[in-house]
Amino acid sequence: MYKGVFTALITPFNRDGSVDAEALKDFVEFQIAGGVSGLVPVGTTGESPTVSHDENVTVVQIVVEQAKKRVPVIAGTGSNSTAEAIAMTVRAKEIGADATLQVTPYYNKPSQEGIYRHFTAIADAAGLPMIIYNIAGRTAKNIENDTMLRLAAHPKIVAVKEASGDLAQVMDLRRRKPADFDILSGDDNLGLPIIALGGTGIISVASNIIPAKMEKLVRLCLEGKMEEARELHYELLPFFKTLFIETNPIPVKYAASLLGKCAPIYRLPMCEMDETKKAAMKKALQDLKLL
Repeated sequence: MYKGVFTALITPFNRDGSVDAEALKDFVEFQIAGGVSGLVPVGTTGESPTVSHDENVTVVQIVVEQAKKRVPVIAGTGSNSTAEAIAMTVRAKEIGADATLQVTPYYNKPSQEGIYRHFTAIADAAGLPMIIYNIAGRTAKNIENDTMLRLAAHPKIVAVKEASGDLAQVMDLRRRKPADFDILSGDDNLGLPIIALGGTGIISVASNIIPAKMEKLVRLCLEGKMEEARELHYELLPFFKTLFIETNPIPVKYAASLLGKCAPIYRLPMCEMDETKKAAMKKALQDLKLL
């Protein structure tokens, strides 16, 4: 079962634009010390659209080697090309990743049958446990529950990172899903309600900055301590909102830079925020007593 907080890791870059391996290793240690349940390198938060396939595999390898099996590593190796996703996922398995995160194919907008065949082909070929990432806001295609339930029957397809934003869809899936298929929130804002509805955790952006607080929030929810969980949720809610004042991962990477975890460097078309939004992020961190 995939239960707890799994950090959707940022990818630190050097001033020359290359991957900053040392900052990434230090960041893995920061996350593990904060009590997270797992690490998810090279998802959207890791700037997967602008790293090369070789860099994608390299980042996964750095995280796997630094984690040393203390927590599972769920490798972001998705693509809108099924063949590319298979190739990167096979490599991730070879270097020791524990599972893979696979996003809905984007831009080419496959049918529900195409979505089913895409994920099934990867699961069949790569042999890693798979978490499916459903985020229509970035991919233009929602995975309908009937399709998700077909996929959940595959022995290697074990969970969904649910970021449709539709709690009715989440409830219907929870009611109908098999017992061995997990629902993880893909949105920090909705972590508490999704866990309350039967989800098992969060693949989190916020935990890049506040891993211990996110671990506590999810643990309280899972333990049914909802009054305490709600209090912490509302304490953190302004920070959750500030993380999305600009396209992810621009705000979270800037926040990490303010804490000295990485340089505020992006790859185009991602670029820095304006000064007003930077000030808002500084205030959010000050309110959490992190600055």
